[in-house]
Order: sequence, then structure tokens, then C-alpha cells
Amino acid sequence: MDLSTIRHPVADDSKAVDALILRRLESDVVLINQIGHYIVNSGGKRLRPLSVLLAARACGYGGEHHIDLAAIVEFIHTSTLLHDDVIDNSEMRRNRETANAVWGNEASVLVGDFLYSRAFEMMVDVGSMRVMEVLAHATNRIAAGEVLQLLNARDADTDEARYMEVIERKTATLFAAGTRLGAILAETSPEIEAALDSYGLNLGIAFQLIDDALDYSTNNESLDKNVGDDLDEGKPTLPLIRAMAVGTAEQRAMLRDCIEHGGRERIDAVIEAIASTDAIAYTGDLAKRHAAKARKALDVLDPSPARDAMATLADFAVSRSY
Repeated sequence: MDLSTIRHPVADDSKAVDALILRRLESDVVLINQIGHYIVNSGGKRLRPLSVLLAARACGYGGEHHIDLAAIVEFIHTSTLLHDDVIDNSEMRRNRETANAVWGNEASVLVGDFLYSRAFEMMVDVGSMRVMEVLAHATNRIAAGEVLQLLNARDADTDEARYMEVIERKTATLFAAGTRLGAILAETSPEIEAALDSYGLNLGIAFQLIDDALDYSTNNESLDKNVGDDLDEGKPTLPLIRAMAVGTAEQRAMLRDCIEHGGRERIDAVIEAIASTDAIAYTGDLAKRHAAKARKALDVLDPSPARDAMATLADFAVSRSY
């Protein structure tokens, strides 16, 4: 499934977002420019800003503020990536060195803070208290999700409910905020606004579930991270949680030890253990259910190329291999 096809209804808008991102990255501090451009131009899929643009157009919005909001959402996401890589001690992302590996943790954290604050400057420019309210609430929930994930790290007793709470807050919240903002800009009904929030939330959950399943794929050439990163960081994601629930006693003991103490050197054994259970299929099926909920939420919208692209984006979230 080609992302360019999904982007087609908002192709001009996407170009405008890219141009705005580059303009608003500018700073008189050279290091901010270097790190900001490095991370923003590192080959991400830009699904979050894409979902903002599609939602606004699908709701009939004809103005230009969706360009600003799409760039704001991307800045918030980029800042969380910078902070995540520092917390996780990550050295590679999207097949290139992370910013913290190149410039150090201190610079990465501070440039992440710069991007957060620049995003809020841009929110003020939009001039809408509703926009401020939604994004302020979203960034607060994302931060709380980061803390919850930290609490779950190295905890082999983390269950599916705790895992789902983390990905809902940490990943899905920003998708939901972005698509809700599209409805807010178009001044739609409360019903449509709630439906677009549901679409984004379920899209984000489905996306993260597949991301976590792909972490245990051996074909990782185009993934955003290295195979086994989550395991090395002690993150009990759903494939591990499910494999521990249904695997043999020997497999459970091995997986528990890897979560608690790190197990990148045993990644082949972990992948084999996961593959011998239904863990990947179980994770994929749950992702498909959330993608179906996302598509169903679009029923409140009138037919349009943007609405069709949003439905296809939900399919892409679960069918992708990168």
C-alpha cells in the first residue's frame, strides 16, 4: 500500500506543511538548526500531520490553519522522539544515528524542549482557545504516558491493560488530538468532533500495535528502529506479554529474564519463542479491530476523497511492513 496514494487528496497541503516546518525550525542558535533539521528530515512517515490534513478536508474545512496544526503536531511528535531516544539510550533510528548519539543527551533534550515551546508559539498564532485546550491536554497525557512506560520498564508482570494504557496515552493521544482539531477547524457538530477523535485514537492504537509486532521481525531494513530495541530497553510490549501468557514454562522464564535484565543477545531465541505462540497474530488481530473501529468512525462524514484516504490510512496502519 503506497502512502503517496493516501496523501494525494492533500498533496499541496503536505508540501505547505513541509515548507512551514522548515521555516519555523529556524533559530539564531546554530545547534538548534542542526539538530532540528537532522531529526525532521530523517525519513519519518509524517502520519500525524497527514491525519490532521485529511481530517480537516474530510470535514469540509477550506481555510489554511490546518497547515499550522499539522506542523504543530509534527513538532510535538519530533520533540517526543528526541526525549525518547535519550531516555532509552537509543543509538539508531530509521537506519541512522539518533541525535543524542551525534550531539549528546543534553543537546537533544534541550532541542526537544525548543520544539515543544515552538509548537506552543504556533498554537497562539492560530488564535483558538479550543485548539490550545486540545493540544495542551494532549501533551500532558503524552508526558504521563512516558512516565507510565518508565514505570513498566523491566517489569515482567506488566499486563495487557497496563500496556494498552501506555500506548493510548503515549501514541494514540496525539493522533486523536490531530484529527479532532480537523473537525474543530471546520466547526462541525459535537458528534462529528467525537467521531474524529475516535478515529484518531483507534488509528494510533492500531499503528503502535503493529509497530511493536514489527520489533520482533527479522526483516527490519526499513523499520524506524532496530529489531530487539524494546527488549533491550525492558519494554514489555504486547507480543512479549502474550507469549509469556501462552508459552511454555521454559519460554516464560526466558522471556521474563530478558525483560528484567535485557536480552538483545538472545533476540533470536526470543523471536523463536514468540513465533511458536500466537503472539504476533494476536497483536495483529487486535490492531485490525482498532483499525476497523477507526474506519467505522468515518461513517458520520460525507463521502469525499479525503474520507476515503482516511479509511485507507487505517488499512495501511495494520498492513504495513515498515
